[in-house]
Amino acid sequence: MAGLNAPLRPAAFSSATAQPSFSSRIILLLTTLPLALACLAFVLQWRGGLQDPSSRWPTDTQMFPGMENSPLGSSSSSSSHRSSSSSSDCTEILGRSSAPSFPFYRGWNFDFDPDPRPKICITTSTSAGLEQILPWLYYHKVIGVTNFFLFVEGQAAKPNVSAVLESIPGVKVIYRTRELEEKQAKSRIWNETWLSGFFYKPCNYELFVKQSLNMEMAIVLARDANLDWIIHLDTDELIHPAGAREYSLRQLLSDVPGNVDMVIFPNYESSIERDDIKDPFTEVSMFKKNYDHLPKETYFGLYKEATRGNPNYFLTYGNGKSAARIQEYLRPNGAHRWHNYMKTPNEIKLEEAAILHYTYAKFSDLTSRRDRCGCKPTKDDVKRCFMLEFDRDAFIIASTATQEEMLRWFRERVVWTDKQLNLKLLRKAILTRIYTPMAIIQGLKGSGVFTSAVVSAKTLTKEKFLSSVESLQNKNSSVVPSLRAGVSQSLSGSSLRRGNDGASQATARRILEMADVHKKAIPPMSSPGLADLHMETL
Repeated sequence: MAGLNAPLRPAAFSSATAQPSFSSRIILLLTTLPLALACLAFVLQWRGGLQDPSSRWPTDTQMFPGMENSPLGSSSSSSSHRSSSSSSDCTEILGRSSAPSFPFYRGWNFDFDPDPRPKICITTSTSAGLEQILPWLYYHKVIGVTNFFLFVEGQAAKPNVSAVLESIPGVKVIYRTRELEEKQAKSRIWNETWLSGFFYKPCNYELFVKQSLNMEMAIVLARDANLDWIIHLDTDELIHPAGAREYSLRQLLSDVPGNVDMVIFPNYESSIERDDIKDPFTEVSMFKKNYDHLPKETYFGLYKEATRGNPNYFLTYGNGKSAARIQEYLRPNGAHRWHNYMKTPNEIKLEEAAILHYTYAKFSDLTSRRDRCGCKPTKDDVKRCFMLEFDRDAFIIASTATQEEMLRWFRERVVWTDKQLNLKLLRKAILTRIYTPMAIIQGLKGSGVFTSAVVSAKTLTKEKFLSSVESLQNKNSSVVPSLRAGVSQSLSGSSLRRGNDGASQATARRILEMADVHKKAIPPMSSPGLADLHMETL
């Protein structure tokens, strides 16, 4: 037995020593492999094989958010080209049709849809200057508006202003010429009743009718351009697309159900804290919230403190604006709403998005509004001219008071100087701070976009002038009289005319039977007051 067992001992010893050797190799492999991978990654990064995205942050210049067609974001542009501020660069910034670049990382281009939906247009009737129109226009470009129909008069119709506006892609400028007035005199609106209560009255009533007629024409222009949504907005209003997944009006409207025809944006009113505001879009951040976005108990419970002795909760109107889906038989329903000739539209009200209304934000607004109206500064006469009580009071003060008295009245009625009251109303959410529009417009201004637009327009105007002179030299001289006739056609500042003879044809209006479909136009209206609360409790 001892002899048989002796050969087994070396074998047993060999098996026992083989097992620890295999385990040690596994441990060695698991230890060295991660170390080797870490060393490889370090070497690649040290040699420049991997790039840190933060290293691509532009140090010399930045594109403003949402600006399309800028060569500043192109990876193929040289540094000298990026820093150039020549007029040719300005022309390329506004005129190129390449896909937009991501605004913060140089050279990172995203695959944007060349035909984005929904396509949104804004129409307005304005007499403002470039200092107000350009920030308003480019801000709405940033949040997704593609087209603008600008019905211009006054300062906005001057050649140095309109030339800039016409040079911006997506902008169509319509002048208030005699031809336009004759075309609008044939509108079916004059033969109907829903706007008839505003006909042949001065100042705000005339503007209200003019806006409605312009909106009617804008619907046709929008349909021809294959657009999806239309909004009427004044140039002292900004859309605040809160509630969307991103700060985008296009995103907000794309989330609207397909069976909804119209969307209401309640308005927030600017609440200035100084009397020396020069640029409301970049200096005002405090707004008074709309009744529709507040609990009833909060709104009425702090009504007197929120009004501060003014006639109504808002200084001016409280019924916001609306966006309409472009479809057959769409019509305006006054400057604040849309309607349809053939049906009662399905309308919803947004719970977070709003219109920011910068009303009476500058002290000069008192005199500028006064200068646009020729009414007498009496309590009886101002009722013919203005629909809202605060507008009437402001017109009388601006027409009868001295500069010091006007400033004192402005501070008492408009400026929010009581910091304790402001803090209380901010805590109760009647007042709110909104900074995003301010930041966007400040970014646009800092990037030189507005200056570039002006320089680009000057370049284009010079080129058009030279080409027109050259073409005239090659044409028959008989063409010149017709060109002179077109140039001498003056803009009309008179009241709206009905018919070629200027006579009233109100008797030709037909009474419509479907009163629910053709309801009367919605004028600027005040927010609910304490009298409305009393009526509810009865």
